[in-house]
Amino acid sequence: MRRFAPLFVAALFLSLAFLSLPATAAHAAAAPCKPGSGVDLHGRNLTSAALPPVLRCADLTGAKLDGVDLTGKDLAGAVLRKASLKEADLGQAHLDYADLRGADLTDADLGQMQAKRANLRGAVLTDADAVQAEFPHSDLTGAVLTRAVLTQADLTDASLVDADLKDATLGQIKGRKADFTRAKLGEAKLGQAHLEHAALKDADLSEAEFTQAELDGADFHGANVDKASFTQADDVDLTGARGTPVNLPDDAVTPGAAGDEPAADRTTSWEQDVPANAVRPKGPSPALILVVVSGLGLSLTLILWGVAHRRKERFVAEMAVARHAAEEDVTRFGEEIDALDFEMKINQVSGPTHEWRAALDAYEAAKQALNVAQTPYDLQAAATAVARGRQALHEVRSRLSATGGHR
Repeated sequence: MRRFAPLFVAALFLSLAFLSLPATAAHAAAAPCKPGSGVDLHGRNLTSAALPPVLRCADLTGAKLDGVDLTGKDLAGAVLRKASLKEADLGQAHLDYADLRGADLTDADLGQMQAKRANLRGAVLTDADAVQAEFPHSDLTGAVLTRAVLTQADLTDASLVDADLKDATLGQIKGRKADFTRAKLGEAKLGQAHLEHAALKDADLSEAEFTQAELDGADFHGANVDKASFTQADDVDLTGARGTPVNLPDDAVTPGAAGDEPAADRTTSWEQDVPANAVRPKGPSPALILVVVSGLGLSLTLILWGVAHRRKERFVAEMAVARHAAEEDVTRFGEEIDALDFEMKINQVSGPTHEWRAALDAYEAAKQALNVAQTPYDLQAAATAVARGRQALHEVRSRLSATGGHR
């Protein structure tokens, strides 16, 4: 056992040394490559040109990619600064560590796109469809996401400082520790959003909807919550907020709630006026104390039952929404399979057997996952199967385009 001790100590030392690196250095070490070190497509118009097979870490600064199909493409580490991607299809594309500062993604399809630690400062995502897109630890400072659909998107620890999210759909997002400081979220839909410990300081939340949102530790100081709705939201603490919210839960802390009076100031006027040698009245009787304690116990029991009942209702509602979204996704995938099958039959061609079988198997697996799912987490198996199947369909289309199929 002793011979392994030096190795263990060395490994521990290296681990501590890596953890002590600055965040930027650690992120750079984890990046796929040096950004922009791939193929140089700087300023190119690629709307009708054939794309290179490898776009990882490519330099696409200022490139025009409006309407281009980039489904499932690996663009990790790519530089897309000020690139035009209007109405582009980036579904399931990989953009981890990509540089999209100032890029225009208006009306783009970003469904299930992976953009971990991506830089989208000042990017325009107006009307973009980013359902189940992943932006954990990404920088969206000053980004424009007006009317964007981000249902079930992952914004964990993302920076959305000064971002414009007016009328955006953010239902069921993962926004733990996300920073929405000074963000514009007027009329945004945040139903069932997970915003534990999120920063919403000085944000415009007027008429926003937080139905059944999880808000434990969220900071609303300076935020405008006028007419914002918090129906069945959990852990609502609006200390320091401005405006008049609506539909607040009974246990919510309202913007105008005052703190407890200091203990030194709690002496009653009666106590102040009573002479020191006066006989004070006797305390309450044991019977009265017993009644009060019994009442408190009953109240606590009712409160706990109400909390449990509300959590159960919230779970049922959350599961219904998640199942509906998953069923729609699986149905769309089945329609995509049928459309490609019909196209191949009309043109009397056949796709690659292995990939085609993989797509069909993935569809069956997704349906099976829906049948057995009991929780929103179980539904991830269906989403994973659909993503795998769509990738297989993409391979089938690519091969058919390259070879023209087999007669």
